[in-house]
Amino acid sequence: MRLRSHYAPALMARVVRVVLYRAEGCHLCERARAVLEDARAEVPFDFEEIDIGGDEELEAKYREWLPVVEIDGQRAFVYFVDPPALRRKLNAATVPDTKAGG
Repeated sequence: MRLRSHYAPALMARVVRVVLYRAEGCHLCERARAVLEDARAEVPFDFEEIDIGGDEELEAKYREWLPVVEIDGQRAFVYFVDPPALRRKLNAATVPDTKAGG
């Protein structure tokens, strides 16, 4: 017997992926992490930190912008993470698209 979910797939919220690019000794990176951790207590999301130190490609791409926060692969913040703007972006990213497929 196959069980069906009582939720329509289009109405289920998806999990957002947030990446923080940072470097050791970066005080702005520490502040960004704290803002992300606070927001994560309210809006669930997958979180990954990437230390760019020692990686030439990442250093070239991110060093002058640190910290860099990406939401679902899109650059969302550099230098400073504004808490209200972060929550708006996270909420917008988790809202299911109810117009899809119809």
